[in-house]
Amino acid sequence: MSREIIATDKAPQAIGTYSQAVKVGNTVYLSGQSALVPETMEVIEGGIEAEIHQVFKNLTAVCEAAGGSLQQIAKLNIFLTDLSNFTTVNSIMAQYFEQPYPARAALGVKELPKGVGVEMDGVREQV
Repeated sequence: MSREIIATDKAPQAIGTYSQAVKVGNTVYLSGQSALVPETMEVIEGGIEAEIHQVFKNLTAVCEAAGGSLQQIAKLNIFLTDLSNFTTVNSIMAQYFEQPYPARAALGVKELPKGVGVEMDGVREQV
């Protein structure tokens, strides 16, 4: 199967040895997105709610660059430095997804790059 690298300037540029997303066949593998603002590559200000919204905006941009939408995510992984923000993630996620919701994992981690409180990656079907 062929591999296609997905890249957009509407999401933060990779800060390591990875691509924003890779399409293999009909599946798009989305790299972790954090609360970086694409234009500045700085963490958005405003606390965890602003960070979560920025992550969903970044994931949306990468999904659109791959020719699809956020709604096509089949599996979403959420990494939180403070699991007490789990309810906040659920509330905000409901603003970006409609039922049926994707499969999901939410994990507590010690820290994330650039000191953000949340990062998400996922797998998306290409329709």
